[in-house]
Amino acid sequence: MEPIRFHLAFPVADIALAKAYYGDGLGCEIGRETSAAVIFNLYGHQLVAHLTHEELTPQRGIYPRHFGLIFPTQGDWQALADRALARALPFYQEPRWRFVGTPLEHGTFFLQDPFHNPLEFKYYRNASAIFGERELALVGDSASHRSRERSPARSSGM
Repeated sequence: MEPIRFHLAFPVADIALAKAYYGDGLGCEIGRETSAAVIFNLYGHQLVAHLTHEELTPQRGIYPRHFGLIFPTQGDWQALADRALARALPFYQEPRWRFVGTPLEHGTFFLQDPFHNPLEFKYYRNASAIFGERELALVGDSASHRSRERSPARSSGM
């Protein structure tokens, strides 16, 4: 059975720049394209960049809108972080660990594409935290847990 694939369409102001960022930068395979859109394969998921002539402005912070991936292994997560560093892709937030010492502990980093689209990439130490651990009632950046986060330099296992 074929896996279910995620599809996401998003705005860009320049198709060639989108191809450079997503293709050369993130390593996405480039699929079909027209003068107004291009398809990318992001780890088996379909991203479609659609050309817009509307002004694209950055949002304030990482919320509410962003997209990304959850990697099955820490090595895969780290490999993409290393690739982004090597290709000088702009980080919105450097790699770090959230909710350290809890069942929700996970590595995260945010990139920002040239069109102000924030992308988050994660690795959870416990797969149950991806959809479960409801009793902990924590999502995203929680001010009360900021002191329990670690940057990769201070984190063990990275």
